[in-house]
Amino acid sequence: MKLPDNYTPTANCLAGKVIVVTGAGAGIGREAALTYARYGANVVLLGRTTAKLEQVYDQIEAEGSPNAAIYPINFEGAVEKDYLDMAVRLEEEYGKIDGLLINAAILGQHTPINNYAVDTWNQVMQINLNSPFMMIKALAPLLAASGNGSVITTSSSVANAGRAFWGAYAVSKAALKNLTEILAQEWDEVIPVRINSLNPGGTRTTMRAQAYPAENPADVPPPSEHMPLYLYLMSDDSLGVSGQYFNARQ
Repeated sequence: MKLPDNYTPTANCLAGKVIVVTGAGAGIGREAALTYARYGANVVLLGRTTAKLEQVYDQIEAEGSPNAAIYPINFEGAVEKDYLDMAVRLEEEYGKIDGLLINAAILGQHTPINNYAVDTWNQVMQINLNSPFMMIKALAPLLAASGNGSVITTSSSVANAGRAFWGAYAVSKAALKNLTEILAQEWDEVIPVRINSLNPGGTRTTMRAQAYPAENPADVPPPSEHMPLYLYLMSDDSLGVSGQYFNARQ
């Protein structure tokens, strides 16, 4: 699917919403966090590097947006208890969560499977798949408490078909897409939370530069170009839309 034609987000379309963003320190996560704050949301910034999160926090504050919060977490090392503890903290602070953007991921190795390091494989799976699973599971009750919660999982074109040399990254993204579809079906008419996959496509980020080092960054759109779709899926404009796969680039 794609963004509805002529979609224009209204000012403060996220007013009063609490939105959790993983990988909020850089790239798409950073841009999404700033955008959500500009449209009225209280944003919870999740990531490993506190200094990067603080820079995003400071920019949100400088722009006069609603208050943001920083929650440092190492997705590679976090276990289920860490996410349950996070849920307790968020419930104490906000009482509910209106949105969750699963964005944090790593690329891993670009090499044949026969050469793929097992440690790297496990690292990619932990960050790209196991962490989202544990986080969504832990935060689902808070999302349901919103009454119209929304989850966005970040996908990729390699989630739809295997591609040589993309290894654990492709496998993790295919599994995350499948998890998204399973949750959409399980939650349908059971809890008021929608969940969709969003494939940003080629975007000017550090990960993109790692995957395509010879590419001219000027030929790739910046994260800001995709933000209308991120706003659509996180706002009430997408109520009733769940289990879908969206492409930011057509």
